[in-house]
Amino acid sequence: MKDIVTVGEILIDLTYSGRENGIPVYKANPGGAPANVAVAAARLGADTAFIGKVGQDYYGGFLRQTLAENSVDTTGMLTDSEAPTTLAVVSVSETGERSFSFYRKNCADTLLSSEEISLDLLGNTRFLHFGSVSLTTDPARAATLFAAKKAKKLGATVTYDPNYRANLWTGEDVAVEQMKSVLDIVDILKISDEELPLLTGTTDPEEGTRLLHEQYGIPLILLTLGPDGAYYRRGNETGKAEGFKVKVADTNGAGDTFFGAFLSRMASLGIYRPEELSEAQLFESVRTANLAASMTTSRHGAIPAMPNLDELEEKLQAEVK
Repeated sequence: MKDIVTVGEILIDLTYSGRENGIPVYKANPGGAPANVAVAAARLGADTAFIGKVGQDYYGGFLRQTLAENSVDTTGMLTDSEAPTTLAVVSVSETGERSFSFYRKNCADTLLSSEEISLDLLGNTRFLHFGSVSLTTDPARAATLFAAKKAKKLGATVTYDPNYRANLWTGEDVAVEQMKSVLDIVDILKISDEELPLLTGTTDPEEGTRLLHEQYGIPLILLTLGPDGAYYRRGNETGKAEGFKVKVADTNGAGDTFFGAFLSRMASLGIYRPEELSEAQLFESVRTANLAASMTTSRHGAIPAMPNLDELEEKLQAEVK
């Protein structure tokens, strides 16, 4: 039985790293939110697997190798002999904030079909995680919805991150409609302060999470607030765990690290339903996820910057002292 199976996009983040002789230089980092979550959780001790598709090219092989090196099960990962691996050009500002340009039309991750999804993985996982990027186009959209609904029917807790990338959609209205369309099957929602107003019309954490809970019945909502930490709602119970101050190098992958760390913490407790967490366990899990995310932002890249369990535990002990 896996702790976490993630489904969706895996790609190469071409991240700007400076200039040499006036020429922009980009580093090829492994990325894609669901793959990031699988790696983040695996580095922290969870048993994870990834379902998705890459091209039969150098980057596809590199991504498969990266997941394997990070102890992520790749038996559900397919290779397309004709379509290339997706590329995302990531520009990073002086404050570490990132922006994306995607090269994704007819690329491998968008061509994953429902028939290619591993039923064995769906029926043998505690958590099934997906994001909204794989909802942008079919057949990947249909495959992602199939995986989430099938896994839920088979007993998994469904987790979702509506990570909004404007230039992957034909318009904001379409994006919001599709991002909302899956909320009624979600057990744990991780949303950022950038996406909250898109889905609720408000920037207020208490009001926004209340609206989401009341409209869709989501058992647990985790709202990340960047350097300010995270706000959470479980029914009428709310709370906030403060962030950790670090010198930010790159925010890419921070949200995925947060969610991977949170889910791995639940798995380490042997708890897979949000309602079964005690108040103290919920707070500490969010706080630990904040710390893991802050460690990622202090280094460059997404997957390369993620902490392992020893690093995180050492940092936690230092914070307690």
